[in-house]
Amino acid sequence: MRTSDRGDGGQKYALTSDEDGTDFWGFAYDAEGLFTPLDEEEGARRVHLTGCSPQGGLTEAVDHVGSCRAMAGNAWFHVLDAEGATMGSYLVGELTVVDVRSSTRGAGLVDLTVTLGCELAVPGSDRVWDLMRTGRLNRAGMWHDLAPDEKHAWLSVALWSDEYHRQGKADAPPGQVFTLDGRHILDLDSFFCALGEAINGPGGYFGWNLDALDDCLAGRRGATPPFTLRWESSAEARWLAERLPTGDGEAALFDQLLEIFERRGVSVIMR
Repeated sequence: MRTSDRGDGGQKYALTSDEDGTDFWGFAYDAEGLFTPLDEEEGARRVHLTGCSPQGGLTEAVDHVGSCRAMAGNAWFHVLDAEGATMGSYLVGELTVVDVRSSTRGAGLVDLTVTLGCELAVPGSDRVWDLMRTGRLNRAGMWHDLAPDEKHAWLSVALWSDEYHRQGKADAPPGQVFTLDGRHILDLDSFFCALGEAINGPGGYFGWNLDALDDCLAGRRGATPPFTLRWESSAEARWLAERLPTGDGEAALFDQLLEIFERRGVSVIMR
């Protein structure tokens, strides 16, 4: 989705109906609260959209704040780059307008407060989206010093931006050798940060859990098995001894990873 022809280039977000992609609901310069921890008691996020010009199905909701008709419904919440192209999208549920105020962003614009459901907007992801939006997600190892929750946010953005990140680039052909730098792999999240980077470059995605890894190895995610994964500094990965549940008991995480790689035709060389 490209929306640059509808905005001035400064907006970071756009909304469309989930039922009709042509039903454009408008832009927002910011979306404060979308990437903050979810209040389990409230069950919905309270998000402040600044600098909006409501359109389409959102217009009626704005006109009926305080009534049941203030619920616009389910929507796609698009994260935009500096040119107005969609980097990634989140499905949000039961978007409801609870407050409307004039915006300082410009004449005719409003600031909306809405409630919505969105479990997939991982807290802290906005900082990673901003790196991508400004072209600063451009070198290896930028995730090395992140805290564990920040690495999880990094992986979530890698997942939702995968198509945008690869820009239609074909998978690497079979027989490639990818080098995995194990010096900063301290847990499963950092393993997937490193693996995505090894295969698809800075900010790249290649799974964020075991099931997702298996899906990636089926193709269309940057690499085509069979290939070789050369794992440098593998001795640092002591966390691989952790035992996790399987379908018929439990097994070491290391064994589960190797089983997935072997079944998909990936040769792992530990160095």
